[in-house]
Amino acid sequence: MPLRSVQNPPNPWGGPDVEYLGEPPPAKLEVFEDHSRSIVSKNDSPDLGFDHSVNPYRGCVHACAYCYARPTHTYLDFGAGTDFDRKIVFKPRAAELLRAVLDKPRWRGDLLVFSGVTDCYQPIEASYRLTRACLEVCAEYRNPVGIITKAPLIERDLDVLLRLHEHARVSVTISIPLWDRDVARVVEPGVATPQRRIETVRRLAAAGLDVGVNVAPVLPGLSDADIPRIVEAAADAGAKRAGTTMLRLPGVVKDVFAQRLREGLPLRAERVLSRQRDVRDGSLDQSRFHLRMIGQGPHAAAIAELFAATAARHGLKISMGEPAPPTTFRRPPKSGDQLSLLDG
Repeated sequence: MPLRSVQNPPNPWGGPDVEYLGEPPPAKLEVFEDHSRSIVSKNDSPDLGFDHSVNPYRGCVHACAYCYARPTHTYLDFGAGTDFDRKIVFKPRAAELLRAVLDKPRWRGDLLVFSGVTDCYQPIEASYRLTRACLEVCAEYRNPVGIITKAPLIERDLDVLLRLHEHARVSVTISIPLWDRDVARVVEPGVATPQRRIETVRRLAAAGLDVGVNVAPVLPGLSDADIPRIVEAAADAGAKRAGTTMLRLPGVVKDVFAQRLREGLPLRAERVLSRQRDVRDGSLDQSRFHLRMIGQGPHAAAIAELFAATAARHGLKISMGEPAPPTTFRRPPKSGDQLSLLDG
């Protein structure tokens, strides 16, 4: 199915918009090199259960209409609509930059989450292999890792994940917000079907990894009824935990999401947007910490109760961002260190 273009909302950092007479031309995939000298981002949000993330890419071919990271593309002088889906930025020195971070004396082996503003296993990872290279560095340093992805491509790296798992904590969370594959194709057009993602849960769990499912974001009026089926399928596949968040539509994301809904699901779009306002106190988004992930009002409470009850019925632990165990991190000996030991 060809990727439907979504108008880029005005970019406050960019120049004048271009208007086409008629339909805009199909957007081609463009890839750009990022030669920045940073790879680990520090998170200061109290709503997230981690402090550091690794982002080998910016933008995402998965093209999820609801992606909260879309506004970050405007910092690169791109748009938050189709530009986010088709103009992908990669860091060719990702593994080298990560190694430099882990070698710094102040690094203490905190959990590294892949990723914060992109899916680290989006399709171009099949060719660029930056996520795999970074995981190999983590395995060498025995640094704890958490991975959040929608992509079956993660199965390719089972060997690296199991090598890391021998010495350090590794957790994988597969995001499955919708169960109806036709609806999912409208809202997240570049992603494998929900059923294929369940198969990824099954394969990773069978290999012995700690696997969970993220029923997130919940799209009120569109995906809340899917929660029992997703949780049951994940539990049957071997998932041990589950988490959820309410749909967030920060900044221009609300425009991208609304356009995609109205074009792809015209008979349901206004109902979904109305339900979103219902769980966000009359707005389409809530930016306040401690509220932006959970929603407000009776409908949000009913969704939370449904999720908790379903997870409990199937024996899944609800992910709550618990305190991390002692780190297994250690720097591998350098060749000079080994020589000095032999000399001694």
